[in-house]
Amino acid sequence: MESFVADFGEPEEVQNFDDDEELSTTVLHYWKEGLSAFFVGLSGPILAGLEIDHPDVRLFNKKILGITEEELIDFMKQNGYKNFEIDFEDSDKRLSYDVGMMDFFFRNNKLIYMNFGVLVDENGNIETV
Repeated sequence: MESFVADFGEPEEVQNFDDDEELSTTVLHYWKEGLSAFFVGLSGPILAGLEIDHPDVRLFNKKILGITEEELIDFMKQNGYKNFEIDFEDSDKRLSYDVGMMDFFFRNNKLIYMNFGVLVDENGNIETV
């Protein structure tokens, strides 16, 4: 986490979640940059996820914020990701691509942010899907 802060600067906000005795999560929010970094682990937290809502975010070299759900599904198919699940969180619709560890959040059928990451076990090791 220290090297991340050294590269990106001090976050505008820090949140800590210690709900689990075996894992702790710290989120560094860089609101102006449209980025939140999720670090997981007790003794040596590792970068486990990024949440991005920057208007210029690119995936497979294409700007994606603001595209429709249908456009995203077609785009992901073109890039080899066909299987996804749909869920709802508050007023947002979420499309999750488990193999790619990517989630896309829509409001009014427009992509408003995405996140991607890895699974981390209680020892701080990255798990495979």
